[in-house]
Amino acid sequence: MTAQPGDASALHENPAHATLAVEVAAAVEAVSGVAFLRPGLTDRLRSVLARGAAGAPAGVRMSQADGDGPWQVEIHVVAVRRARTVDVARGVRDTVERRLDALAPALPAPRVTVTVTGLV
Repeated sequence: MTAQPGDASALHENPAHATLAVEVAAAVEAVSGVAFLRPGLTDRLRSVLARGAAGAPAGVRMSQADGDGPWQVEIHVVAVRRARTVDVARGVRDTVERRLDALAPALPAPRVTVTVTGLV
């Protein structure tokens, strides 16, 4: 079964998409107030060896309806308690938009959704 361009599984089949997700994850982790990216259930169940190098980073989900359309980016983070949650979410969104614009300037602006799932 082949993945369609908008499928979440398409990220795992295309190494360029996986590399882009890793770049986004690194940018998010550097944002002030972010404690860590929240791992999903599959990340918790999957072993590190089974994940392989092309696996999407925890807390980052990227898809693209077609090759020329905007990226749909979902980010799930846990923030530090001393930071204002709204500032963390805005900082993450702005950072992801800037990073994707730097990596793929020819594409339309991404649609970024940030969810702060917890505080530590």
